Amino acid sequence: MHVVLAQINSTVGALKANAEHIIVVAQEAAAAGAELIAFPELALCGYPPEDLVLKSHFLQDAEAELGRLARQLPTEVTVVVGAPRHLDGQTYNTAVVFRGGQEIATYRKMLLPNYGVFDEKRVFAAGTEPVVIEVAGQRIGLHICEDSWFVDEAPCRLMAEAGVDAVLNISASPYHRGKLAVRERILTRAAHAMGAPLFYCNLVGGQDELVFDGGSLVVGPHGILARAEQFKTDTLSVQSSNHWKKSSERVPTIGKITPALTELAEVYAALTLGLRDYTDKNGFKGVVLGISGGIDSALVAALAVDALGADRVTGITMPSIFSSSETLSDAHLVAKNLGIRILEAPIKALHEQYLAELSPLWPGRAPDTTEENLQARIRGNIVMALSNKFGWLVLTTGNKSELATGYCTLYGDMAGGFAVIKDVPKTLVFELARWRNQNAGREVIPASTIDRPPTAELRANQKDQDSLPPYEVLDAILERYVEKDESAGAIIAAGFEPATVRRVIRLVDLNEYKRRQGAPGVKITPKSFGRDRRLPITNRYGERT
Repeated sequence: MHVVLAQINSTVGALKANAEHIIVVAQEAAAAGAELIAFPELALCGYPPEDLVLKSHFLQDAEAELGRLARQLPTEVTVVVGAPRHLDGQTYNTAVVFRGGQEIATYRKMLLPNYGVFDEKRVFAAGTEPVVIEVAGQRIGLHICEDSWFVDEAPCRLMAEAGVDAVLNISASPYHRGKLAVRERILTRAAHAMGAPLFYCNLVGGQDELVFDGGSLVVGPHGILARAEQFKTDTLSVQSSNHWKKSSERVPTIGKITPALTELAEVYAALTLGLRDYTDKNGFKGVVLGISGGIDSALVAALAVDALGADRVTGITMPSIFSSSETLSDAHLVAKNLGIRILEAPIKALHEQYLAELSPLWPGRAPDTTEENLQARIRGNIVMALSNKFGWLVLTTGNKSELATGYCTLYGDMAGGFAVIKDVPKTLVFELARWRNQNAGREVIPASTIDRPPTAELRANQKDQDSLPPYEVLDAILERYVEKDESAGAIIAAGFEPATVRRVIRLVDLNEYKRRQGAPGVKITPKSFGRDRRLPITNRYGERT
């Protein structure tokens, strides 16, 4: 049996375009001799469709495209396509099987994830029956994503009882750091439990905060037999063999095994893919960002160029009276190294005008963060004006450490359309900047930018660590509190200074209102702000004290 796993990049809601792409890829695979062709979970409508599947006309339009697929897919092969369907009065996440110009089977996903970024029980009903199809004399069981993740649950147990020759899983499994290794370990365990090789076709592409990393697999009970590219559209073509399920030893590979990316290369690829797809799928011709001469904006500029090309990226530097000549020089050097256009709009006069107009409203009040934040908000106005005038998407440059603690200005540096590194801790920002330079074999991000102590430059001689713990300490506490949900007591017991822990936790909890108003950005950690971590803004739970 010749199997092709078609790892495609679908766009949510683009039913006709997605269907046309499925037809073209299937025709190419059939011409190359494929007997079974699989497309990812909900490939027809994109993942996650969220409340689109609550609209009856959306489901009707999807059904019309399924009819077109039946008519236009190659008739001599078996093709499996993920799609939403309204059947028997309920809506299901399904795998639709086509052959001979008609639909021959539909499998309804049995295990619906309802944790983290997943919300499937809200919009889908769970299936109850397994489906086994025959292809080239082989009995192939069907799974959708979560169905293969729990070996003791019905989907895996039923496949083991059925004695299938192989299991095909179509999936939309989103990325976070380390996810590929987790996925491969779980799927190998599933293949072993079911006593059959597992063909795993995963989605690729960016959708709002989520990035799907592809990396489609064939796993036997003893390990990886084939692997597709990560973060790229790809087709994994393999020749199956029935002796896999009977072998007690690891069998030879049966298709290409694309080497897994290193951790930093993987994160960088996720950020660029998420940025590219958000920009392109939402119809933006270009992006604009403020370049301060600091490491965050330098990294975002590099990501933008790698995602979109230098001709689609515009930088702007907006120096104030507190901006140093060193940071201004580095801002222009970053632009030069990346080959992008850079504009300059000093904000000193605007800031003075704001103060002149506003000071009578607070007579006798000493300067404080109000005057500092005005500078950030002036800059936010400028980049948004450029967005309005030229139709550019504004990229914000705040990192996870800043957003976690509220070390950012609402309607200022948070103003924009896409927050590329909002889930990237500051310590990882430094690692990615160094990796980018090493990968390029030259200094794209100036060493002075990387080595200079971080500063917002909103007051004289300001340094981030005047307001925050050292980033290596801060990020370690944030990982435990935000991503692992550890209590203050548990974090202190791990060796962190009690007053620092309580202060960081208080900052995180108090600034939920800011994060709720921020732009979406790429998820790269196991628990990101937004889709993953959903806490009330009005919240008097005792951790704040």
